Amino acid sequence: MCYRTKLNSKLNDIERTLEARFIEPDAYKPQLEINAFTFSKTPVISDENQGENQMFNWGLIPFWAKDDKIKKMTLNAKIETISEKPSFRNSVKKRCLIIADGYFEWQWKDPKGKNKQKFLITPTDQEIFAFAGIYSTWVNPQTNEALNTYSILTTEANEWMAEIHNNKKRMPVLLKKQDHQSWLNGYDHSNFAFPYEVPLIATEVA
Repeated sequence: MCYRTKLNSKLNDIERTLEARFIEPDAYKPQLEINAFTFSKTPVISDENQGENQMFNWGLIPFWAKDDKIKKMTLNAKIETISEKPSFRNSVKKRCLIIADGYFEWQWKDPKGKNKQKFLITPTDQEIFAFAGIYSTWVNPQTNEALNTYSILTTEANEWMAEIHNNKKRMPVLLKKQDHQSWLNGYDHSNFAFPYEVPLIATEVA
């Protein structure tokens, strides 16, 4: 799974790396750790606006939801089942890049996870990268406010990652830079499930 990410890069570096300008530059705040359960806004590039960095809320709310409570369950989406799950199946073709420069995972040191080691995970070949994401636009029925929300896709962990995320054995789908366009343009999502992967490095966090 993926519930803690990092994006502490400078705005100009993000724009240059992703070749997309920020629509609301003042809304971007570098963060050493982003907690999914705050449902905060983070930089996203959508299929409909590929030259723009927009701020979307983490936690996908499907268009049919009566309220936003579902967002607690939709922070991640299993790439293997997004076509089947009611929460995600309307967003399978609504693609986005979720920008980060790292994410955190915990290795269980005992069977119940009472003792854990935190790791920062980063690609070996990308300082700023993108998770594969799907998104939805939800209109709050009480306020008529439109909210853009997203979910990070996860896949089966590779052998190396399974040793770190050893309780769930999942990992987020990190995209190769050359595949950003293919993801946004609707290339079949099954092609991005494991064994699709990028080379990663793990650093222990005290």
